[in-house]
Amino acid sequence: MKIEVLGTGCPKCRETRENIKAALAELGKEADVAEVKNLKEIADYGVMLTPAVAIDGEVKIAGKAPTVAEIKALLG
Repeated sequence: MKIEVLGTGCPKCRETRENIKAALAELGKEADVAEVKNLKEIADYGVMLTPAVAIDGEVKIAGKAPTVAEIKALLG
């Protein structure tokens, strides 16, 4: 599984990355977590508001930092 955090590295983007790591740890799952900071690449996903989370290339959340619980629900 590949999880991408789409954003420029702002505090909410960092919070999103940390929440993803926490959710993976709580679920006992592993995933490749990457950051996409290039604005053109982010726009190619159709994302206009960051942070956003893409799982295996599909945007699941955009425009907010998801909570650990929200991420767990997506990964469950």
